[in-house]
Amino acid sequence: MRFALLLLAALPLAGCNKLTPENYDKLRMGMHYAEVKSILGEPTRCSDLLAVKACTWGDDARYINVNFVADQAVLLNSSNLR
Repeated sequence: MRFALLLLAALPLAGCNKLTPENYDKLRMGMHYAEVKSILGEPTRCSDLLAVKACTWGDDARYINVNFVADQAVLLNSSNLR
């Protein structure tokens, strides 16, 4: 019974993975933070250094990084998307 409940709880998470090549291809330079967030969801972490806001979706092994200046994407990169 516990296993079935655990499986049911994990099912929504399996369908929610937004770290895909298709979603990365939707990102464009100049997009606002809110637009990127609407595609990828909440970032795992963000840091602000001077005028640059650097946000990461994912972890060290699989991620999408976006740097923003004045709330607009200026640098995009990713690793191990599938």
